Amino acid sequence: MASSSIEWTEVTWNPLTGCTKISPGCKLCYAERMALRLQAMGQPNYADGFDLTLHDHMLAAPLRWRQPRTIFVNSMSDLFQEHVPIEFIHRVFDVMREANWHQFQVLTKRAERLEALGPTLSWPENVWMGVSVENADYTFRIDHLRRTPARIKFLSLEPLLGPLAALDLKLIDWVIVGGESGPNCRPIEEAWVLDIQRQCSAAQVPFFFKQWGGVHKKRNGRLLMGRTWNGMPVSAPPSAARRDHRYRRLLSRSG
Repeated sequence: MASSSIEWTEVTWNPLTGCTKISPGCKLCYAERMALRLQAMGQPNYADGFDLTLHDHMLAAPLRWRQPRTIFVNSMSDLFQEHVPIEFIHRVFDVMREANWHQFQVLTKRAERLEALGPTLSWPENVWMGVSVENADYTFRIDHLRRTPARIKFLSLEPLLGPLAALDLKLIDWVIVGGESGPNCRPIEEAWVLDIQRQCSAAQVPFFFKQWGGVHKKRNGRLLMGRTWNGMPVSAPPSAARRDHRYRRLLSRSG
């Protein structure tokens, strides 16, 4: 488990690492920069840098985390990228289903593969499924997400690279918006963010504004109209008694 500075989650879990770029939002990928840094530091999970790598030894990790967490799955990869074996995706879902005291957040840009595999996966209620949409050319990903069996469906509009007028938020439970950060980052416009916030308000969809971004993202902060926006989807975790029983049984099974 790695504690996360990402505002909308608590920890990250990376049973696979590495990815490939498929759309403009990938251009300045933070995960690629971090993977190469970790490779230079000798971190064993990043011996291959940002090449796709499956980590079987990481699969059972959430089963050993007793305290309930909100977990971002594959912050350093994309579970649905084309070279991830279907069998491995099923194993990740099996762990998320068994570790039902956690909430898991899965995010992909491979919305077509997500929809294609969706009917073959067992979708537990504690899995939140999202797609990334960086500009109007990629809103089609929302339709693919909408057609999945996921109980909670969310959008990550980050890095937001253009306006997203007339979003179809039907069956969408949560929207995150954020600007790009880091060297050579592309600008975000306040009018884009305000328009999305208004659309979410009209559709009664929780809205989370993550950051303005920029080279100095901490200095730029995350205030919008003078306040923070921390909307989250409604999700009730299992009772403590059920959680503790499941934890003991699964831990004894895994040894």
